[in-house]
Amino acid sequence: MLKYVETKNAPAAIGPYSQGIIYNGIAFFSGQIPLSPETGEVVGSDITEQAEQVMKNVRALLESQGASFADVVKTTCFLADMGDFAAFNEVYARYFTGNPARSCVAVKALPKGVLCEVETIAAVKEA
Repeated sequence: MLKYVETKNAPAAIGPYSQGIIYNGIAFFSGQIPLSPETGEVVGSDITEQAEQVMKNVRALLESQGASFADVVKTTCFLADMGDFAAFNEVYARYFTGNPARSCVAVKALPKGVLCEVETIAAVKEA
């Protein structure tokens, strides 16, 4: 049975998708971009500021399911410019201290012209 994630502490979906889905104790969270959950506006103008907001949004999704960054088993990171990799990685490393499996790719563009996006898969307790 699928359980849909819905929290006001992370940005609402801006398209025909959910914030995440839980299946058999695994949470598949949609990619998070640096949007303010309160305003829906982009937060930050550089990669460090935007990555920090992305991590806040990821944390909100995890916490909505009683999980933390330590429960993340896989991330997929998207960068608008691979030249931002080192600065993005500095922020990422402060949050994902458990070293989950990861893919990181450069893409031509991201929604709302942001610089980064992170999607996560985590182990969560089933309610």
